[in-house]
Amino acid sequence: MPIYEYRCESCAGKFEVLTRFAERDSAQVCPACESTKTRVLVSSFAFASGGDTSSVSDFASETGGGGGCCGGACGSCGSSPN
Repeated sequence: MPIYEYRCESCAGKFEVLTRFAERDSAQVCPACESTKTRVLVSSFAFASGGDTSSVSDFASETGGGGGCCGGACGSCGSSPN
């Protein structure tokens, strides 16, 4: 099950809930004020940096595909160095 981030319309607090995709749009109870006026937020895994990016790793530009399945890291996708 994925984790979804919600925003409370009453107190503007943010919180996360582990729930099924089919139930993500249903009203969740805010842990801060117990309101059910909540909205699921659109999450993103990308980030931007305003500073020096020379030490920041970029998975898309690394050799080997950035790891994970079919990136050669697990050895099960046929790209082992044998």
